[in-house]
Amino acid sequence: MKTQEWDIPGSSGAAIEGSGQALALELVRVTEAAAIAAGGWVGLGDENSAKAAATHAIRELIGSVRMRGVVVTGGTPVLFAGEDVGSGDGPVCDVAITAGDGALSPVKDVPHSLSAIAVAERGALYDPSSVASMEKLAVGPDCVDVVDIRRPVAENLRAVAKAKDIRVSDVVVAVLNRPRHRDLVHEIRDAGARVHLLEGGDVAGAVAVARPESPVDILLGAGGAAEGVVAAAALTCSGGSLQARLPDGKVLHTEDLVGGENIHFCATGVTGSELLRGVQHYSGRVVTQSLVMSSKPETVRTVRSERPHAVRREQEGRRRA
Repeated sequence: MKTQEWDIPGSSGAAIEGSGQALALELVRVTEAAAIAAGGWVGLGDENSAKAAATHAIRELIGSVRMRGVVVTGGTPVLFAGEDVGSGDGPVCDVAITAGDGALSPVKDVPHSLSAIAVAERGALYDPSSVASMEKLAVGPDCVDVVDIRRPVAENLRAVAKAKDIRVSDVVVAVLNRPRHRDLVHEIRDAGARVHLLEGGDVAGAVAVARPESPVDILLGAGGAAEGVVAAAALTCSGGSLQARLPDGKVLHTEDLVGGENIHFCATGVTGSELLRGVQHYSGRVVTQSLVMSSKPETVRTVRSERPHAVRREQEGRRRA
């Protein structure tokens, strides 16, 4: 059972009936299953098993989605780049997948992990196979034209503060909590801005910069290239932007990472963040929260789903096996 929790102003129920919206809502079933599968491993300290469970769940369901998709980035041997996915009819498209991104701690439920799928016309998604990571700068619609990843951090933070009509000391910067970002964190704080550390993954932080209810103003730092493509798709749907600097110094913008006009992004929380609640287990049911975004027409929906607890028992059975 699914109930719509929130719509952006101007969206309508009739829009869901379009072929693009139908595809987006088919994809959210896939990310829900992946998040539940990964969620069964949260707190157990076995990140690889969590991602394997998520990708197997995706494989089981994505074949029923009405599309002729080709995986641009899947991140695991279970879903490899160049693989055909979907039912074999419907739109021809590129598919980017991140399954349970972010580390799952052995001692606590690390936030900011989600399962996500981005879809665009064939040839529209950047192929990140030649690079493992990229330096990223993500902002919302109000700051798209005022930042440049090639500028000093302090200069970009001042530009964000001016665009938002706030003080630099009120600017909140999302950064992956990794040793490689120690100097970046010091640089942000020396500039007078606030640091919001992301424990799990940076897709949630990148998407959050364009959400009006999120406290995050900008995302900075290095992260996975595949996750950058997925996040760029979401930001395209919400009017934000993502700039990426590759190891060779080349700078890519949102339109380099995601082209085309028909773009869809679906994400389901594995563990909670300012973007989405994580998988929640109650007596007899498991509850997920997902974000469904499309570029044409521009819509953003939050979807809450409930499933019988049998789903969880199935995952526990696989874990014991």
